[in-house]
Amino acid sequence: MTTLADVAKKANVSAMTVSRVINHPDKVTEELKQLVHQAMLELDYQPNIAAKSLVSKRSHIIKVYILEEMDTTEPYYMNLLVGIARSIGKAHYSLQLVTTDGVDRGPADGCIITGFRQKDMDWIKNLKKPVVLFGENEAGFSFVDSDNYQGIVSACKHALDTGYQHLVYIGLELEEAFTKSREKGYIDTVTKTGQAPKIHRFENRSSAARTFITAQKEQFTENTCFICATDRLALGINQGLQSIGAQIPKDFGIVGYDGVFLDQVSSPKLTTMKQAIVEMGEACGELLIQKIEQNDTSLRQQRFLPQLVVRESTR
Repeated sequence: MTTLADVAKKANVSAMTVSRVINHPDKVTEELKQLVHQAMLELDYQPNIAAKSLVSKRSHIIKVYILEEMDTTEPYYMNLLVGIARSIGKAHYSLQLVTTDGVDRGPADGCIITGFRQKDMDWIKNLKKPVVLFGENEAGFSFVDSDNYQGIVSACKHALDTGYQHLVYIGLELEEAFTKSREKGYIDTVTKTGQAPKIHRFENRSSAARTFITAQKEQFTENTCFICATDRLALGINQGLQSIGAQIPKDFGIVGYDGVFLDQVSSPKLTTMKQAIVEMGEACGELLIQKIEQNDTSLRQQRFLPQLVVRESTR
């Protein structure tokens, strides 16, 4: 078996330095960490996590709470978990997943929480360990999220630039920070054009948006683009428009938000604001590890600008 001394020899450093990189990475330079990690990778060296835990008095476990239903047809949360696991694995931490119907057991050094709502903030505040939220919030927690405001601004600008004269917003029936930011992006953009905002809110189900279109088809004029808070809502708008014989994208356009799966299986394929889910997962893990190992209690906010992916649902 490869030993710590073998890694030290390969990296041309002392065994004590290798030990410090493994057990106290916050006390060494990035250059030294990369050097030792490369040697560990080449020699396939696996640190003794149990021993490391004894030295650091940590469990080396990160709990990830997903506080909303995970739809098995979409890889959204799988991509997020891949990103988190990738970043915390580099720091030799393990991931424990806690879902709404799961059991929360055992110790952890920190928590990443997603799918939260305002009602969850009290118990989150009572956690006696570092916390990072995946999703912007108004409760003062560090978070990683998409730039929800700018993402919708970009979606609206694309619709206007391609000649749609009327913009209608299809939002989520939630009073949460991210929904407010997306809606504000729409309101600010259409207001600058002299239009009055037109907003309709639903649960995040395609059936709700589809039913809305078929029931209210008379109120929408041609040359309208629907700016949707999620791809699932956009899918419902798409289905509804097709059911009434509307021409997409000639007369009506649709822009979604997520870009994980549904945008590609829709027909026509959806134009969407694609979120960097894996990269945001990595950022969650990196930020939490920093808080744990450097005792960092500062408020950190990291936003990723979603990418406009133009497909068949807009001109």
